[in-house]
Amino acid sequence: MPRPTAVHDSLVLEPRDVHFDWSELPLHWIPDEPMATHTINVLHLLLPEGERWFVQVFKDALPYITDEQLREEVLGFIGQEAIHAEAHQEVLDHLLGQGLDPRPYVRQVSWLFHRILGERPGLSATRRRESITERVAYVAAIEHFTAFLGNWALNSPGLDRAEAHPTMLDLLRWHGAEEVEHRSVAYDLMVHLDPGYWRRIRGMALSGPLLTHLWVRGVRFLLAADPTLDGRLRPTWRQAQQIARRGMLPEPARMVRSALRYLRPGYHPTQEGSSSQAIGYLATSPAARAAALHQAAPEHRESPGNG
Repeated sequence: MPRPTAVHDSLVLEPRDVHFDWSELPLHWIPDEPMATHTINVLHLLLPEGERWFVQVFKDALPYITDEQLREEVLGFIGQEAIHAEAHQEVLDHLLGQGLDPRPYVRQVSWLFHRILGERPGLSATRRRESITERVAYVAAIEHFTAFLGNWALNSPGLDRAEAHPTMLDLLRWHGAEEVEHRSVAYDLMVHLDPGYWRRIRGMALSGPLLTHLWVRGVRFLLAADPTLDGRLRPTWRQAQQIARRGMLPEPARMVRSALRYLRPGYHPTQEGSSSQAIGYLATSPAARAAALHQAAPEHRESPGNG
């Protein structure tokens, strides 16, 4: 089956084994902005379980890939997503240490991904392939949103103006850059398995409303569970819009327009975001640079002339 685009024929996805020090992260890492902080913190609630589910779906899809370049991209995607899950899990552990227990919500998310959207045992070979293809379509739609959020994180001076904690900013921008970097992989895999337009529509029709629902519930949960707020702060769409105008959250209208672009017949994810900007940030990210130095250190020590 022909590739849907030649744009990423030279794409090599590198899993970067990053680590972050959360010991100095305050509970409200955007100072005096608990709602903005917790709206973004929903990422930490959703992503560990969600990205582990992505990894399993793509591992299940590997036997059906006949394009070797796409197969290599999928393997790189799996490596990156596994590290993303662990990085956000560390933030959840940090929140627990600060008196905010995320586990009740995370258990619900885990149940959704693994019991409702997980693999069903006992399917015939034909129905199993269909199930995997359908789940890949869900991942492709979700990856459209994560690429949108990644592009926003790379272009969000409002967070800098608000003096957001630099370690959290690096996590968001490192992760965002990798989402932009691999933004076409899930879509290309979906098209490889089923080039039909309606598969894409079904993926977005389920994933878009589901993500919106989970995000709203996540914000409500975090604000209610925050031990410093005592349930005094209740989120509203008006508050979210005001915070977005100040540059600390994405504009909801822009996200809706992005979802509509996904439905265009000629759409491809390479139309969203900038690969060069993403790679540029990854070259300067403190965590990504430290990971690269750590990975290169053994090679440097063992190279001739350095003994």
